[in-house]
Amino acid sequence: MVFPTVTAHSAIRAGIALLAAFAFALSYDALRQMAVAIHIRGLLTYAFPLVIDGFIAIGVAALLMLGNAPRLSRAYVWALVGLATATSIWANALHAVRLNQQTRAGDGLRLDDVTVGVLSAIPPLALAGAVHLYIVIRRQPASHPQEVNTGNRQEALAHRHIGRDSVQPPTPTEDHPGVFATPSPDSGDEVPAQTAPTPRRTGRPPNASLEELLAMARPVVERMGEVDRDAIAEEIRDVHGRKVSNGRLTKVTALLAEEHEAASASLLPSA
Repeated sequence: MVFPTVTAHSAIRAGIALLAAFAFALSYDALRQMAVAIHIRGLLTYAFPLVIDGFIAIGVAALLMLGNAPRLSRAYVWALVGLATATSIWANALHAVRLNQQTRAGDGLRLDDVTVGVLSAIPPLALAGAVHLYIVIRRQPASHPQEVNTGNRQEALAHRHIGRDSVQPPTPTEDHPGVFATPSPDSGDEVPAQTAPTPRRTGRPPNASLEELLAMARPVVERMGEVDRDAIAEEIRDVHGRKVSNGRLTKVTALLAEEHEAASASLLPSA
């Protein structure tokens, strides 16, 4: 059954949320009294605990969201969360210790200042830990019946694939490597051998290099006395049977034009 797993996840998340609410309430009460002690007036005393404990909750969530962020950014958020947590712990401990010092000894249980301070630090720590646990568990999706069905379907396909791969392909005979003998499905005798077709080589010839193209085109320039692009293309493609792209043809024509101009300039009489 899958439903108990879903119910367990929901129960754990509800318990963590309830724990965070109680921890926030306990820390909120102490921090509000500290706000009154530091002379924060009126309704603003109710906002003072939200600034500290609320920042702790938001900071922990931000740390989980910035899991792939640069190390410097995460260190900055860690520093802010640590400062807020330390402030809340210090304020709760100071509040508890001062009240413990002002309380007269009576018939009830009385603890020393260190114990009171340590126990008063539990609510802010529980608040930060509960927020962290809630977000981590919420990121883990619970299993659903569809996932189970998908897993069974994938397992069946895997077994079918293994059974298909177990069929052995035909093997060539010893006397004739190119002749394959296929076993008959009804008997153990071999069926008449079939000759495997000889693969044919297809494809165009390799492209000529730039030097080869120039060597093919130079006789055309010498014969015509000028650089003619169409004549060069015809010489390369039709006479020599080689393929050349328009870009390569343009480059060959430009190089031949430079050679032709240089040769013509060398024949002119010097002044």
